[in-house]
Amino acid sequence: MSIDEIIEFLAGLDGVLTLRPAPGDGSPEISWGDAFFYYAPDGEVPKATQPFATIVTKDYPEDELSRLDRPGAFRLNLFAGKEAFVGWTGRQPRDAATGETDPSVADSVMAHPVYGTLGWLAVVNPGPRTEPAIRELLRTAHDLARSRHRRRAGSTSP
Repeated sequence: MSIDEIIEFLAGLDGVLTLRPAPGDGSPEISWGDAFFYYAPDGEVPKATQPFATIVTKDYPEDELSRLDRPGAFRLNLFAGKEAFVGWTGRQPRDAATGETDPSVADSVMAHPVYGTLGWLAVVNPGPRTEPAIRELLRTAHDLARSRHRRRAGSTSP
């Protein structure tokens, strides 16, 4: 899956706001070229929540294990909940990682190399092996973000 395919897929889900920082928009230069996905049915960036998924196109300080400095490398990051995390990693988020997949391996769902302890999953250069899982995980992450938004807004409607 390409970055554009992931963005297009997420655009098809209700209430998704996609931010793509770029020169001149006031965002930090390090974020240029990346993408951030929020559940925001009003089209406004939520003030008290994190995105439910991100795409990063480069190494960030203290987050270099995925080796995104390689040509064409990017990483999809998502929060699909504890159950999905345990299902993919075989461990609780808070448990120490032992013998897990090399964080630079492409097309493999794994614990995020930095935010795995918070339950985040990651995939470097998603491909045909992980595409069905990614679509399911992104739907789950979106559903969780929508549920959190509704709880905060005091609504119980579907």
